[in-house]
Amino acid sequence: MGLKLAVVGGGSTYTPELVDGFARRADRVRIDEIALLDIDPERLAIVGGLAERMLARQGWPGRVVQTTDRDTAIDAADVVLIQLRVGGQQARLGDETLPPRYGLVGQETVGAGGFAKALRTVPVVLELADAVGRRSAPGAWIVDFTNPVGIVSQALSDAGHRSLGLCNVAIGFQRRFAARFGVEPERVELEQVGLNHLTWIRAVRVDGVDRLPEILVEDGPELAEDVNLPLERLTDEGVIPSYYLRYYNDEARVVAEAKAHPTRAEEVMAIERDLLEMYKDPTLDVKPELLEHRGGAFYSEAAAQLIASLQDGRGDVQVVDVRNDGTLPGLADDDIVEVPARIDRGGAHPIRQAPLSASQADLVHRVKTFERLTIEAARTGDREVARRALAANPLAGGPALAAELLEAILAANRQWLPRFFPDG
Repeated sequence: MGLKLAVVGGGSTYTPELVDGFARRADRVRIDEIALLDIDPERLAIVGGLAERMLARQGWPGRVVQTTDRDTAIDAADVVLIQLRVGGQQARLGDETLPPRYGLVGQETVGAGGFAKALRTVPVVLELADAVGRRSAPGAWIVDFTNPVGIVSQALSDAGHRSLGLCNVAIGFQRRFAARFGVEPERVELEQVGLNHLTWIRAVRVDGVDRLPEILVEDGPELAEDVNLPLERLTDEGVIPSYYLRYYNDEARVVAEAKAHPTRAEEVMAIERDLLEMYKDPTLDVKPELLEHRGGAFYSEAAAQLIASLQDGRGDVQVVDVRNDGTLPGLADDDIVEVPARIDRGGAHPIRQAPLSASQADLVHRVKTFERLTIEAARTGDREVARRALAANPLAGGPALAAELLEAILAANRQWLPRFFPDG
């Protein structure tokens, strides 16, 4: 008997990419039912219709269920994949435009924008996870792709849920380096360590041999441009930093550059409008090329590979967000970290790593403090804890700005933050 997979946020324009990934792994994981859950029935019908046509074209034998009822979706589910966005792209637009009014980075996963998104998201995901514990199959897995992945994964883990966090950054680099060396992706393992969106690639092992030094020599300028950091930063440290490090290292330039360009939310809204129009075409049964511009490259590959390995116990190495449990020295066992882990039926078993450098560890500890305070604030609606969280965030202007910034964020997000407004 096959699995039931529930996709929370099934009306996402990502969904066709996701179901395609599972259909192509039918040899590894048999899925009898994919339940697509969304609060927008019209959008769900459009996206779900394309998903059904794509699966039919590939001869997939299972069934797709489209539903707006949470319990219908998660009942007896073996895996619940979360890709929701509380407030939609309009809320994201606020995350990207409010912080710059204070001279801060406007981004949906870091800084004040990431804080706002976490406040909206954590309570919704925890309520959903509680329902999964009551209604889904025994031992069901929760796989979170919802940003900010690190904070959401930490909240799920702290609450005792059987969960893993997933990001597409590592698999994108893995596929890139596999193509560079002309090998299958499975032969490339990344030593990517840190927190979600705060990582450093310290080794690129091809058949067990670290090829990162030659990559930095031969491809350094291109990589530096891609992660938007000086080449000297890569070569001096001997690592490939996450693209998100630029927000911490060059905050003023990022803020200045943002003034001259549309926000990413505006770009995505335009792309999604076009995608949904394409998805309506009853003859379309393949992913449109425009979907590549939506973001989330290789997301379907990462999700399908993770869930396949959890089911067939292959024991391959993947980069996931998982409890530290001694993996990165200097961090608490219950800290969620993003590291290579061996995946089998028992879950993700992180591979012990060398310590972070002093500067890396300092930034990681500061961000982890922010994450934990943000989770507490999101769960309780405690404004003082929320203020302390913003004050701890390296990208939120510090303690002097925290109180004023918090009130602006709460006001802008009031409709999604009932815990902070108990009187309505």
